[in-house]
Amino acid sequence: MEGSCPLIKNILILDSEGKRVAVKYFSPEMSTMSAQTAFEKSVFTKTQRTNARGEAEIIMFDNVITVFKFVSDLHFYVTGSQDENELILVTVLQALFDAISLLLRNQVEKKTVLENLDLVLLSLDEIVDGGIILETEANVIASRVTMRGADSDLPLSEQTFSQALASAKEQLARSLLK
Repeated sequence: MEGSCPLIKNILILDSEGKRVAVKYFSPEMSTMSAQTAFEKSVFTKTQRTNARGEAEIIMFDNVITVFKFVSDLHFYVTGSQDENELILVTVLQALFDAISLLLRNQVEKKTVLENLDLVLLSLDEIVDGGIILETEANVIASRVTMRGADSDLPLSEQTFSQALASAKEQLARSLLK
């Protein structure tokens, strides 16, 4: 039965000029770069004059429901089909923003997002896969992205580069303090 599972068409993070910072597309009609760029330009142009600084705003255009929120110099968007539940889309948008806020220690701005793009892209993957919503709890998303809650003494081969670097720094600091 179609419509039984909410689906996300795409998640966008654009800068204050409408340029791509991080995006994830799940709909087949957006499979080409030109279609994606045109959509990003269109959604940015349609929303740039609104004041979505505090709460998320909802618009519908081109038969797509778009929920969006502006924070600092970034614009966050989540879209779904015209028959999708807006509250679910807003929940995904808020989960994305809250997870990124946790991971970036509330420094949600273009510079820090680009410096930590790996964490942002992993957050997108933890929230939605193939258009299907996997998780909307920001603490769970942030924990999965940083792999906390798993064994803290993972073998070096199973650690991400940033985890391995942090582990090496910690061991170096301990050896210097002895």
